[in-house]
Amino acid sequence: MAPRTLARLAEQHPNAHCELNHRSPFELIVSVILSAQTTDVGVNKATPKLFARFPDPTSLAAVEPGEVEPYVSTLGFFRMKSKALVGLARALVERHGGQVPRSMEELLKLPGVGRKTANVVLGVLWNAPEGVVVDTHVMRLSQRLGWTKKKDPEKIERDLCKILPRKEWDHASHVLIFHGRYSCYASKPNCTDCRVNDVCPSAFNAEKVGRKPKAPRARYDR
Repeated sequence: MAPRTLARLAEQHPNAHCELNHRSPFELIVSVILSAQTTDVGVNKATPKLFARFPDPTSLAAVEPGEVEPYVSTLGFFRMKSKALVGLARALVERHGGQVPRSMEELLKLPGVGRKTANVVLGVLWNAPEGVVVDTHVMRLSQRLGWTKKKDPEKIERDLCKILPRKEWDHASHVLIFHGRYSCYASKPNCTDCRVNDVCPSAFNAEKVGRKPKAPRARYDR
């Protein structure tokens, strides 16, 4: 059932792909780290100047995080990300000769790299992910489609890997992300134009499914 549903969604989004602009493995891994809690559009606006100044791991490893901050200050958590990027670059230079490693095990040892980032890198560069990338869109859609009831990203990933063939893991991530960005929005999803509204258990009632609950408003004593 899930593979057939995915195939129909792929027909709706035939050009689904990673929308982070990059010209090398180094640029991709940096861009993915920067994309946490930030849109790809925002990252793509920031990275041209960043990569002009730091075109490779060696140049980035030679500076302190404070020198990176001005280039990524428009992005969320930019100070933490600047520190992670310098740590990443130094690890790449010291442990991998400036190259991005091609295994999940080695990627996860790098500063700022978790399973999501590692799977994006492995999937986009070498079509060899160790799982399905689970971002906010994939979390929402997998719940709306009834593919999982879990809320933890790693548990969702395990559920998706069980119902989707391994050869589709990278493709599935891009298709679900595209559908989340351009149709199955968090608020007011476009169920009318969705290719799978006849099999989606949340169709036309998806507004509250798969969304993070709103944080309670802060109360202050006076």
